[in-house]
Amino acid sequence: MGNVIRPSSDLRNHYHEISKQCKESREAVIITVNGRGDTAVLGLQDYYQMKSELELLRTLADADDDVKNGRVAPIEDTFKDLRESLLKGKYE
Repeated sequence: MGNVIRPSSDLRNHYHEISKQCKESREAVIITVNGRGDTAVLGLQDYYQMKSELELLRTLADADDDVKNGRVAPIEDTFKDLRESLLKGKYE
């Protein structure tokens, strides 16, 4: 669909329309000030999804870095540590 661009005055005068547009199109609306891009408005559901996806990508990048730098352990040790941690928390 492409970016929707609106002037900052529309936030004041047409907020409900912008909100509806974000929710229906599931895309950001770019707000301009003096003709230049200033802010992106995004529906809350899409914001949370984007935030979750970024966190997942960071976690995967960290894991990839661990593998590349030899910071790995046998899977059996990992499961053993997880079991011990879970049992410890359960009985404390």
